[in-house]
Amino acid sequence: MMLAVRSFTDLIDEAEAADVSGWDFGWLAGRATEERPPWGYARLLAERLANVGSALDIDTGGGEIVAEAPRLPARMVVTEGWVPNVERARATLGPRGVEVVHHEPGERLPFPDATFELVTSRHPVRPPWTEIARVLQDGGTYLAQHVGPASAFELIEWFTGPIPRTDLGRVPEDEADAARQAGLDVVDLRTASCRMEIHDVGAVVYLLRKCVWWVPDFSVDRYRARLEELEHELRENGPFVAHSTRTLIEARH
Repeated sequence: MMLAVRSFTDLIDEAEAADVSGWDFGWLAGRATEERPPWGYARLLAERLANVGSALDIDTGGGEIVAEAPRLPARMVVTEGWVPNVERARATLGPRGVEVVHHEPGERLPFPDATFELVTSRHPVRPPWTEIARVLQDGGTYLAQHVGPASAFELIEWFTGPIPRTDLGRVPEDEADAARQAGLDVVDLRTASCRMEIHDVGAVVYLLRKCVWWVPDFSVDRYRARLEELEHELRENGPFVAHSTRTLIEARH
């Protein structure tokens, strides 16, 4: 018995109603896939957290990546700027004794100098290098996975048109230079390109609602014509393929 094909309207309505708080992409199961970088950031993070006495995770989202670590340091602090994510992180991490701090990106971190042995982040909005160096103890480490250059540009350009190659975004060597200027010693810098496959137009809407910086003026009404064209492409030619880029960076104080 063949399953009924869901309509464009049904897929769009479902995606518009979905909860996009936090950094759990479980809603996309069976609808989109993304390769993982070869270094396994969640595993690396868990190993480091198990071997320090204090740690700070910046731009933690809903605390999902920290929650995966089986063992946390005696003092574990996370910061997040978006209020729905702050509440999600408190619900997720609070029972484990984690301190969740509402902190707007760009503001001074609300901690004394040399507070933490380890500072981490997965996909920070904009790494505050001077502040990272300030709150790290001597010999402390910054370990993070950043979004790399031209990430998901194939999907973004479907809606925006061509983006100048000078606007690639996060350039790993530029970030490494900024870390060095803040007084950190960069000991590891790696970038990976990861294949993304998107299988239905609802998954596209969900992604653009969640990753609001991809197409900042996105709304279904504004981009309905392009969404309808993409729906046709998906049904005729199969999944839409894009590539995310990720950078692993480790720096020491």
